Amino acid sequence: VQLQASGGGLVQAGDSLRLSCAASGITFSSYGMGWFRQAPGKEREFVAAIRWSGDSTYYADSVKGRFTISRDNAKNTVHLQMNSLKPEDTAVYYCAADFRGRGTTQSDEYDYWGQGTLVTVSS
Repeated sequence: VQLQASGGGLVQAGDSLRLSCAASGITFSSYGMGWFRQAPGKEREFVAAIRWSGDSTYYADSVKGRFTISRDNAKNTVHLQMNSLKPEDTAVYYCAADFRGRGTTQSDEYDYWGQGTLVTVSS
């Protein structure tokens, strides 16, 4: 199983980024997918999640209205569109796969994790 996250980089406050996570080795269309992030010196936190079907999405309050999670089951990929970025969004972003298909907010309910991609937002 491999989850390959990409799309991170250095941007200025107010800019946008689109993260992608390409999955292999799993039946992607049946997995819930999530994005988490971990800032330096802080614990990993939930960002967004999407059910296997794509018909339900969940967001942390801190990103609601700015970030959008989506999935393309034909391409085994999940995306995180991040708009109006803030310096406090700076973190390593990880994608994760939930075998039960739910797209949960709880990190310990995910079965597989990607390696992370760094997002740095300067003020």
